[in-house]
Amino acid sequence: MYSPKYQITNQILKNIGIIEASREVIDHAPLLPYYEKEFRKDAINRAVHHGTHIEGNELNLDQAERVMDGKEVVGRDRDIQEVLNYRKVMERIGELGIRNLPVGKAGKELGIDKEFVKNLHRLTVEKILPEEKCGVFRETQVVVKNSLTGEVSFRPPLPIAVPIQMDDLISFINDSADIHPVLKSAVVHFEFVRIHPFVDGNGRVGRALSTLILFQEGYDIRKFFSLEEYFDSDATSYYQALQSVEKNDNDLTDWLSYFTMGLAIELSKIKDKIEKISIDAGLKQKLGGAPLMLTDRQLKIIEYIQKTGFLQNQAFKILFPMVSEDTVLNELKVLLKNGIIKKSGKTKGAKYVMSK
Repeated sequence: MYSPKYQITNQILKNIGIIEASREVIDHAPLLPYYEKEFRKDAINRAVHHGTHIEGNELNLDQAERVMDGKEVVGRDRDIQEVLNYRKVMERIGELGIRNLPVGKAGKELGIDKEFVKNLHRLTVEKILPEEKCGVFRETQVVVKNSLTGEVSFRPPLPIAVPIQMDDLISFINDSADIHPVLKSAVVHFEFVRIHPFVDGNGRVGRALSTLILFQEGYDIRKFFSLEEYFDSDATSYYQALQSVEKNDNDLTDWLSYFTMGLAIELSKIKDKIEKISIDAGLKQKLGGAPLMLTDRQLKIIEYIQKTGFLQNQAFKILFPMVSEDTVLNELKVLLKNGIIKKSGKTKGAKYVMSK
């Protein structure tokens, strides 16, 4: 069975401590079903967009969300299909996220084997790769490149070694009961990408499999999180973290530190967002004491107005450079409707300010 080499550093312990603390708050926060649904939808949207964008997909978040909502966008056919496919993958992962299985036994309970992985790949590359390459281990040698620079990141094992090494990885998934679920997820992420069992789609499948392991071993955290945004926010650091293993004589310590840091940051953001659902006592009173679910964009609008005093239409592109004006206006409508902000003036010169 595959046996990863790593050390538990103070940084990794600190990261896991933050993860556990945030998990406790998120898992036990009382939320209405509507808000629960919105958090999960946001997590899937971010996972799908950033999980494909890091691989070179040219759609921005607004366009990806429109595709997932069944709306037409102008873009490459492949980019649109990638988004549609990966949404199916993430939804499938969510459906399989059964909580409270014995630690280390999630793979066996779910039935994770080579066929399961191949089916996950078929979902990921449907209508993108030729049918004969969907769900089929590669029979050619490939190299892994940084999608931004084109630089060769590393060279995966020869095709003949793929089935054997995948057997070892699956055994690790099914039988590794003595490793923390977060570290197990990180190890699987790296090892899958290193083996690179398919000709294309390995990054997406590897990240989905890694997420599923978290879900299965009690770390679904209400399915509110997405690590893909962390990876995509600095793709160079992501590739460097993956490369660090080979440079450090196959020691995964630096990769585990990077991975756990990402989950700690993501869960801290979710925790803070849950705690900000009701902005202040005055707003709670205005809303009759009911909590208000605010999107990341709405929180950013509020922060901008609090900092500058007002927001005008011409500042939309500064605040949200990759988002359409109509989308920003829709976010503003929610804030206006709930009395959080008010509009002063008319037409393009109107100002949005905080309500007193």
